[in-house]
Amino acid sequence: EVQLVESGGGLVQAGGSLRLSCAASGFTFDDYTIGWFRQAPGKEREGVSCISSSDGSTYYGDSVKGRFTISRDNARKTVYLQMTSLKPGDTAVYFCNVEVVVVINVEGASIRRDYWGQGTQVTVSS
Repeated sequence: EVQLVESGGGLVQAGGSLRLSCAASGFTFDDYTIGWFRQAPGKEREGVSCISSSDGSTYYGDSVKGRFTISRDNARKTVYLQMTSLKPGDTAVYFCNVEVVVVINVEGASIRRDYWGQGTQVTVSS
């Protein structure tokens, strides 16, 4: 069973830092790109960052570029999101995500299925 468990959220003052963790299990971690999303009250879920499986390439949303850093530890099956210079606008529930390929028959046909963690709350006070 695929599981993603986020941790590390909390309350921090503007300008502060937090490090989020996403511990994964139930799939071949090394083979998949892992992403971080966030959702603030009344807003749509927003992509924050992702890190590829192949070469560890990283990508960031415009609103967090230069402040957040994503990394992965394949041995620990964990992805991290280091957040610095936090702003009140970063307040949201943060989720990690993986899109896993599921083989559905003996011929090898497959579909992709999204998995999400339960989320961790980040609150930045002004």
